[in-house]
Amino acid sequence: MQYRQLGRSGLKISALNFGSVTFGGSGSFAATGDVDIAQASRMIDICVEHGVNMFDTADAYSGGEAEEILGKAMKGRSRELLVTSKVRFPTGKGPNEQGLSRHHILNACDDSLRRLGQDHLDLYYLHEWDGQSPVEEMLEALQTLRDQGKIRYAGISNFSAWHVMKLLSAAERDRLIAPVSQQIYYSLEARDAEFELLPMAVDQGLGVQVWSPLACGLLTGKYRRGKATPEDSRRIAGWSEPEVRNIEKLYDTVEVLVQVAEEHDVSAARVALAWTMHKPGITSLVLGARKESQLLDNLSAATLRLTKDQVARLDEASAPDLIYPYWHQNRSAFERLSPADLVLHGPAKRHRDALEQKK
Repeated sequence: MQYRQLGRSGLKISALNFGSVTFGGSGSFAATGDVDIAQASRMIDICVEHGVNMFDTADAYSGGEAEEILGKAMKGRSRELLVTSKVRFPTGKGPNEQGLSRHHILNACDDSLRRLGQDHLDLYYLHEWDGQSPVEEMLEALQTLRDQGKIRYAGISNFSAWHVMKLLSAAERDRLIAPVSQQIYYSLEARDAEFELLPMAVDQGLGVQVWSPLACGLLTGKYRRGKATPEDSRRIAGWSEPEVRNIEKLYDTVEVLVQVAEEHDVSAARVALAWTMHKPGITSLVLGARKESQLLDNLSAATLRLTKDQVARLDEASAPDLIYPYWHQNRSAFERLSPADLVLHGPAKRHRDALEQKK
């Protein structure tokens, strides 16, 4: 297992992390899985054996049940194992039991610590943007938690780049705790993060943890053009993420993914994870599994190395259409691009060149 520095912090985390979204299976999260304490403990054993040192959860997962299961499964384990959780989504029916107000952040952190049986969180994420809470209030609440010893680092998840920059600017100006990482959706199914979020992370020194790098199962090779959706899939069970905007492009990408997997004699899932792990700016991937066999296969992605040709084929099949101003930059600005710019424009130029060669 490779260990990578988390942003500008001194913390090193495994390139593969394990997430508890499949724990519990209550409410709308029933579609993601129903892993119980015994299964969770076994999965954590497997992760530790493979070098995983970070375990991710959120108070929103199964109404807090995922935190409780993770806490029980983590009890008595080494303090070298790191635990993250998140705050933002409703935890009750009251008007202040959601969002990123100081009131909710402080209360939600205490509740998460109680459910987890921990005295601190190693990394605490703001789970979603809240446009009604001032960024200064969010940061001051996180600063309070760090001063109290309840959190060690802070992060953001599902924020746009300008939202992140508002937080970073306010943190620097007011000398408050600054996020060291962002947790984002990024995969071969949707590379939207290459427009702003990944370049911003490279430029600002933010860590990047990727949630659902297999697009909630869409990149496992089970979803193919002309074939029925698997009966045990999350989509059949009513899970709507991610939002697939171009199903034909997804099918085209999966065909190349399966071809590359056959060349290595491994699963399509393993190839999809390996592709994502080694993209610029990525710190770690958060794995979620319902079965031990899935987890073991996913963990094996840590040792899979794709050739430059295979990466290029996957890049080309999944390449996003450039929106303005990026198509203009891609045509006119190559002599003055930074490493952060090239997160998007490097693959985009190769894709453009490939299309021109086919004409």
